[in-house]
Amino acid sequence: MKRLLLTPLLALLLQAPPAAALDYGAANAPVTILYDAPSKHAKKLYVVSRGTPFEEVVTLKDWVKVRSQNGIMAWMEKRDLSAAHHLVVTVPLVEIHQRPDSASPVVFRARKSVILQFLKDTGVGWLKVRHADGDTGYIKASKVWGG
Repeated sequence: MKRLLLTPLLALLLQAPPAAALDYGAANAPVTILYDAPSKHAKKLYVVSRGTPFEEVVTLKDWVKVRSQNGIMAWMEKRDLSAAHHLVVTVPLVEIHQRPDSASPVVFRARKSVILQFLKDTGVGWLKVRHADGDTGYIKASKVWGG
């Protein structure tokens, strides 16, 4: 009878912990500068406003490499990134409903690029969100980016 031998790589993969969930954050300064390298002496690429969501890719001492909704990678100072979870609307116009159901009443509508605060994942393809004016409701997860 043949014995199955695990290669060292396969053995390591079987022992590895599950992949971590993606980390998201948002710019927390009124104006945040994005750089092409982790230094204030690096080339300034973009300026973003408070609440702009980012995926955290790499963290170094005082810097975080982030990915934007459109896939742009850049560096920002760690102090300018909050743990607040925000989402950005990716479709021209979307309805936010009272309940996680397309047949429920519409609470408000949001246009493309509007930033919404993430409140809760329902686990069924809908996210509970809050608009900056305080209105809350449910949006289909496929209509936003950021988590």
